[in-house]
Amino acid sequence: MTHAFKWLEGLCRLLILAAFLVLSGSVLLQVFARTFLSTAPVWTEELTRFCLIYIGALGAGLALRSGDMVNVDLLCENLPGHGPRLLRLLSAVLTAGFALTLLPAAWAYTVVGQRQTAPSLGWRMDFIHISMLVLFLTLALWALVRVFEMLTGRHDGRPIPNSEEL
Repeated sequence: MTHAFKWLEGLCRLLILAAFLVLSGSVLLQVFARTFLSTAPVWTEELTRFCLIYIGALGAGLALRSGDMVNVDLLCENLPGHGPRLLRLLSAVLTAGFALTLLPAAWAYTVVGQRQTAPSLGWRMDFIHISMLVLFLTLALWALVRVFEMLTGRHDGRPIPNSEEL
């Protein structure tokens, strides 16, 4: 199971990189066109927004996985005994619960996009709206993994330090 999660984490990271590269190319094209050409393509701004949406949707689950989400450490870590661990566990359970609760709404939002198109790119909006489904799926998955790891004693729920922090 760990291999599957590592594969999924790698896939999310790769897709974030791809979205970031497309975003960078789009911005560079826009800057170049506005500087050196008489007109700039309109679709670059829309593409940039879509890339930012996907970066956020794919990155939220990874941020939860690594512990890079915003935490209220001042309160949590100063509690006595097992209080901090219990609050981290409760936070992961609530995050998974909220994400799973929002999945049907995200699906309905995605389905609505089948009848809509992006103004300048002409893409069907369900390809963009599905990013919300991706967001809640990955958030729920990584929150459930965190709960599982905390309950089995594999992890205490604290942020995973980066190699630069070691």
